[in-house]
Amino acid sequence: MFSPRGPSLRELCVQALSSVERGYDLLAPKFDHTPFRTPSSLLDATAAHLSGLGPFGRGLDVCCGTGAGLSVLRGLCPEGITGVDFSAGMLAQAGEACPEATLVRADARALPFDGEFDLAVSFGALGHFLPSERPALFAGVHRALRPGGLFALPLGSPPPITSPWHWATLGFDTAMRVRNAVIRPPFVMYYRTTPVAAVRHDLTAAGFTVSVAELPDPRCSLLLARKPS
Repeated sequence: MFSPRGPSLRELCVQALSSVERGYDLLAPKFDHTPFRTPSSLLDATAAHLSGLGPFGRGLDVCCGTGAGLSVLRGLCPEGITGVDFSAGMLAQAGEACPEATLVRADARALPFDGEFDLAVSFGALGHFLPSERPALFAGVHRALRPGGLFALPLGSPPPITSPWHWATLGFDTAMRVRNAVIRPPFVMYYRTTPVAAVRHDLTAAGFTVSVAELPDPRCSLLLARKPS
């Protein structure tokens, strides 16, 4: 499905009926051949914008998956880069893609870092956290950064109601809510739970000073959350 090297429909169904962790362990070997991987154009645009905000020393990719975001940090953080994810399968793929990175298996809602990084990024992961879980996630990122450190978080704008993507994402989220109401363990993956205003509010509540930068793709914004010096 998606491409000859991507997962089959049967494989996707098995993953969808698993927990998030188990589902991504199964998906990991073929993840980069699905539309779920962050597009290279977004990674490049984020890297280009961040290059003007440094210098940075050490970098952290939160929910690094197969390592796409580590490629952004590689060119920005000469003192070392770290990826954290709770899927062993994803970390195995990230290790192959970015062997120089330090990889840590941990729950992003309880990050095991304290004042170690100058830059943190996260790509395409917020839909795996319920809104009630974002405060713990953002508090952990805030704690992981050094004073003056930056957390960069690209977010897509909601598609307009006239767009087919509006109805596609609405249908997907509705199906996931029905699935999670009747099947355990839940598989948390929603497209419509991370509006920019709500995420910005939660980042501010965690202690960040937040600004929004425009990216070349008008459908995406880059949230820049700075830990006070």
